[in-house]
Order: sequence, then C-alpha cells, then structure tokens
Amino acid sequence: MSNKVAVILSGCGVYDGSEIYESTLVLLALDQAGIPYQCMAPNVDQMHVINHITGEEMQETRNVLVESARVARGDIIDIADAKPDDYAGAIIPGGFGAAKNLSDFAVAGADMKVNPAVAEFTQAVHKQKKVVGLICIAPAMAPLLFGEGTQCTIGNDADTAGAINAMGGDHKDCTVGAYIIDEDKNIVTTPAYMLAGRISEAAEGINALVKEVVRRL
Repeated sequence: MSNKVAVILSGCGVYDGSEIYESTLVLLALDQAGIPYQCMAPNVDQMHVINHITGEEMQETRNVLVESARVARGDIIDIADAKPDDYAGAIIPGGFGAAKNLSDFAVAGADMKVNPAVAEFTQAVHKQKKVVGLICIAPAMAPLLFGEGTQCTIGNDADTAGAINAMGGDHKDCTVGAYIIDEDKNIVTTPAYMLAGRISEAAEGINALVKEVVRRL
C-alpha cells in the first residue's frame, strides 16, 4: 500500500486560508521523513479575502484551490477528485481557512458545518483506520468528522475548547510543543499557532505530530 499522505489546504495566508508556516513545516517534515505527499483543497470561493497588512477585508473573491496552489507550488488537486484508497493518512494544517473555508466554525461556532468534499474525503480515510493529523484550529472539526468523544486539542483557549466539547468532542489542554493522541480513533492533534509565539515553537509541535503520523502509516 502507498505511504503517501494527503495534506489538505484551505487557501494561502493565516487570516483567510492555510497558515503558511504550518503548511510548510508539515511538508518539510514529511519530506525529511521520506514520505510522499499530495496537497489538495476544495474548489470553492473563500469566505472572504483579508489584507494581511491591515487585517481588513478586501472587496474581491478568491478561490481556495487556486490560492492553495501558491503554497503547493502548483502541485495540487481538487479534493473532490482525490481517492482515499491512494493515501495512508491525512494532515490538515491550521490557519483561519480551516475555520472559514474547510468549515464555517469561525462564524457558526458549535453549530458549524464542514465542507462536504472535505468531510467525505477525510471520513473515508478515517473509516479505513488510517491516521489523521489536525493542527492549530483544524481540530475544531474533529467531533463532526470523527464522531462523539473524539479526543483532540487546540491548546488551552477556553471558548474554542468549549465549542469542541459542545459538539461532542473531548478537548484536552496541551502545550505548544506537545500533541494529543486519540488512540481509539487514530487522530493526532497539536496547537501550533494557537499557542506559538514564534516559528520554532510551532515547529516543535508540528514536527512531533508528523513524526507520530508517520509512525502510524
């Protein structure tokens, strides 16, 4: 069986897409471990576009797949075309795109929904007993993707943890360099920039998560 890992992106930029440092650290750690990967993203419009200098919304429309291609250096596919059988596991980096484009957690909170194509692919991978890693805010999707009682972490933010628990998840507080494993569901999560103040801190937890994911392929 292939040991290729699916890396699910949500755009390009922390405020409206994938967190670029987190995404790059994931790809670097996989490559250093000798693990092939395929970036993918949903072919949908972003919820909105943010000026990353001012933090203000821009009056334009951008596509999540097209923007994610910037991170992937053009080597990316539509997640709707991805075949779960081709992958040994999946990782979803954070950034607000996970809560705006892969889901609507940013606006709906505990009443959130996950993008159908993202849910279908990720759940199909999970049903095959394959490992899934979620980083930063992405674990907010865990209860809807993997079911009631899913253990996960976004660090220690009380409001976000409360929303996860309200959706049926089991949030565990975690430090920036550590990770949480749900052994029964084969899910690995780490806080990254939910807690990190610098790239080296984010790297510590992400490298540990990727190492654990690779161990479980």
